[in-house]
Amino acid sequence: QVSLVESGGGLVQAGGSLRLSCAASGATASSYAMGWFRQAPGKEREFVAAINWSGLSTLYSDSVKGRFTIFRDNAKNTVYLQMNSLKPEDTAVYYCAFRWSRVATTTYDTYDYWGQGTQVTVSS
Repeated sequence: QVSLVESGGGLVQAGGSLRLSCAASGATASSYAMGWFRQAPGKEREFVAAINWSGLSTLYSDSVKGRFTIFRDNAKNTVYLQMNSLKPEDTAVYYCAFRWSRVATTTYDTYDYWGQGTQVTVSS
C-alpha cells in the first residue's frame, strides 16, 4: 500500500506563488510516475501536470503551461508542483497521484493511489 501526503496549499493573492509537495511512502524502492489533478467546486476532476520516473518527461494542461512546474526528488520520494502567476481560476483542491509505471499519463483512471488533497485558494 502506498500513502501520499500532501502539503503546501493555502490562500494566496492573484499573481502569487505556492509550492505543493507530495511525499510517497511504501514505494521507496519502486519506479513510478506521479501527477497532479485538481477539482474546483461543481467541476470535474482536471489534469494539471505529470512527471515520469526519471523526471525527463513532463506533461501539463494548457491552462497551467508556462506557469506551473512539476518536478521530483526521488531520493526523498517527493513530487512538487511549483505554481507561479496564480489566477483565481486556479482555486481548487489539488490532489497528487501515484502510478505503478515509469510513464506519465494525463487521465485520472490510470493512477493507483491518491493524496488527501490540499486546498489552494487564489483571491483577486
